[in-house]
Amino acid sequence: MENLALIVAYLVIGWVLQRTRSLPEQSGYVLNQYVIYVSVPALILLYLPQLELSADVLAPLIIPWAMYLLAIGLVLLASKLFHWSRELTGALLVVVPLGNTSFVGFPFVEAFYGTEGLPYAVIYDQTGSFLALALISSAIAAHYSSAKGDDSQRQTPWQQIKKLLVFPPVIALFVALLFGQKEYPSILQPLLENLAATLIPVVMVAVGLQLRLRIARNHIGPFVTALSIKLILLPTAALAGFMFLGIHSLAAHVSILEAAMPPMITGGAVAIGAGLKPRLVAAIIGYGVLIGMLTLPLVAWVLERTLGAV
Repeated sequence: MENLALIVAYLVIGWVLQRTRSLPEQSGYVLNQYVIYVSVPALILLYLPQLELSADVLAPLIIPWAMYLLAIGLVLLASKLFHWSRELTGALLVVVPLGNTSFVGFPFVEAFYGTEGLPYAVIYDQTGSFLALALISSAIAAHYSSAKGDDSQRQTPWQQIKKLLVFPPVIALFVALLFGQKEYPSILQPLLENLAATLIPVVMVAVGLQLRLRIARNHIGPFVTALSIKLILLPTAALAGFMFLGIHSLAAHVSILEAAMPPMITGGAVAIGAGLKPRLVAAIIGYGVLIGMLTLPLVAWVLERTLGAV
């Protein structure tokens, strides 16, 4: 409970800094870059080598893609039922399937399951959410973009692969797999520990700095649909799958909790950059984080009652 209180406190600090304009406008973006280039790679190098290879690793490999495809199907179904416009459909196809599995996911996984859960969270994020963003969601955004004729919105497959391979967390992932150690020598171990420890305060302050809560009345229907799919239906489907298979491991707990994460901030940025309902997307991201502060502890409680403690 203390860790959860700290996460909320960091978020509030970021929001207060935003409202009082105490920091430059781009501070949230700068902090995000620090997390991507420093904190997350340090965390990957520190905790991924501690992961024991077993059948449990399959859960965070498979579940993010199953949830991604399910979310795509649900958005397309809702679009057909409610006769959404092309722009609105494209916005939700980008935002709803992608969870905030690193910026919000890592702090919450650590809060509920300790550092033992972090390797599974890293696998879920890097092989699922991030790959889906880089390879699929960016292409969806370009396809549905209001600036469809603008070549700057498009990337060739080679450009996508190149961008993926030079992404710092991906580089750290390869280094951890090839050269990672459970205990690094000399000053390197405390250095990685200290850098990884900055992730939670920095990332939650950054999220607070980027919260946007305004929502137009005509967007309420798609707004409720998007968050219902992301925060309720996806984790429920993941839980049902694990219960059916009789899997109650730590990997299952972490995978379901990651499936329950609010929409990804970076995914929202991609949708907004493509001109896909910017105000609605900003509201979904902002309120998604706030509502997630309530739903994620509830999901963790339900997992303990249904799958048992880990």
